[in-house]
Amino acid sequence: MDFISENLLTILILIPVLGALTTLGYQIFLKQESLLKWVALVSTLVTFALSLILAIDKGTASSSGFFFEENVPWIRAINTNYHVGIDGLSLWLVILTTFIMPIAILSSWNAVEKRPAAFYIFILLLESALIGVFVSLDLLVFYLFFEASLVPMFFLIGIWGGENRIYAAVKFFIFTAVGSLLMLVAIIALYYLHAQAAGFGTFDFVTILNTIRSGNLSFTGDMWNTGVLLFFAFALAFAIKVPIFPFHTWLPDAHTEAPTAGSVILAAILLKMGTYGLMRFNFTLFPEASREFAPLFIVLAVIGIIYGALVAMVQPDMKRLVAYSSVAHMGFVILGMFSFTELGMQGAVYQMLTHGVSTGALFLLVGFIYERRHTRAISDFGGLSNVMPIYATIFVITTMASIGLPFLNGFVGEFLVMIGMWQSQALTITEGVNWNYVATMFAGTGVIFAAVYMLWLVQRVFFGKVTNVKNKVLTDLSWREIGLMAPLVFLMVYMGVYPRPILETTKEPVIAIQQRVMGQAGGTVAEVIEKDQ
Repeated sequence: MDFISENLLTILILIPVLGALTTLGYQIFLKQESLLKWVALVSTLVTFALSLILAIDKGTASSSGFFFEENVPWIRAINTNYHVGIDGLSLWLVILTTFIMPIAILSSWNAVEKRPAAFYIFILLLESALIGVFVSLDLLVFYLFFEASLVPMFFLIGIWGGENRIYAAVKFFIFTAVGSLLMLVAIIALYYLHAQAAGFGTFDFVTILNTIRSGNLSFTGDMWNTGVLLFFAFALAFAIKVPIFPFHTWLPDAHTEAPTAGSVILAAILLKMGTYGLMRFNFTLFPEASREFAPLFIVLAVIGIIYGALVAMVQPDMKRLVAYSSVAHMGFVILGMFSFTELGMQGAVYQMLTHGVSTGALFLLVGFIYERRHTRAISDFGGLSNVMPIYATIFVITTMASIGLPFLNGFVGEFLVMIGMWQSQALTITEGVNWNYVATMFAGTGVIFAAVYMLWLVQRVFFGKVTNVKNKVLTDLSWREIGLMAPLVFLMVYMGVYPRPILETTKEPVIAIQQRVMGQAGGTVAEVIEKDQ
């Protein structure tokens, strides 16, 4: 057990890779395609089971405030280490990743006929990269995992996607790759700036952060412009990934053309890489620039909330509607983050998790009906509650969670975000006007619009008479599909009724980041823990 606990994060990264290699071996040597899905499923289930240890027994935090920390030399010539660790911010994102992956594989159990080995290999490699992103504490290692996640998703969309899959895959690749390359330039610049300030170059996030906190490396005064450029180099990469308006145009195409498993992973996990990166790196490394440009991000967040909701309202395709709803929901995450209040930032982290559960569930449900009818056009349906009552019931529950109905998960995050934004001092543009109130009220309209487009979708798809003959012979959800939805529905209710375990875990890192970005004393998780004790 000591070996597992000391190397748990590395084990979580490697198990999916080993599963991918095993899948490849089965394909090459045994040629037993029927076993491939089982190898992939077992790999993801083992990874999920082990990831629960992170929440059950965190042990003692290191001096930097991270748990399960591993820090070993990797490339000595450039002084970069394999440095990984988690705190309350990354903990639940890792568990969300390992939780969603078995569901993604089961969702494609009978749907993948073309190159099944490659399909499962890409999903497993994607899981490994995503876990790596959320646990990396070395900027170069983070960048490598960040880029590695791009490749499997590109192939998942490009090979197993819909009619316009090549266009969607290339667009996804170009958008995210351009932003990532700018971040790489900023990471290299930080390396040399640290070398000038401290006498040695490093990519280690904790070391760079400590040097900045000590004042030896500062992005104020003469270095202000440099800090702004570095801030936006990081922010652009993450803004594209979220995506923040107006960098969202790749998302609807990628979601619409991706296979069901790809859409679920994209919505539930990949988008969170952007919001996680902003909180972890932009807020802590460049707090002054974060405060200075918070109004810009708040305005873009509010535009994204309203724009995403209005565009979703007029979509004729179910999957595209859910895709635009993601733009609106992630706008709430950005709004809460840049409120720089504890409640707002807590709500943003919670909204990341709730969006992963509810929107991932919506993409699953759209995938179920597509497998039966091979169409996602809303006009092709109607009266489905008469022939698919179980499907209709689960869809309505998921819809209510997505809207933010009290006692379901979507309510908690959005409520905390709006309270936090209401109390915020980040949106100071002109004297005498409480712009934080204005931003909160405009964001609140997004909740109303969400009810409009989601309930209108439910009305058109499930109620009324069955007018299309093809819909009369549809079969309700199978036991496999019910089993897929059961844990997601459970989480929608549990997270809506009892958010305390998650909020208590995320409190310390959120306060540490808030203190850091607001220029207050403290700014590390370790100091917050010590203060609480």
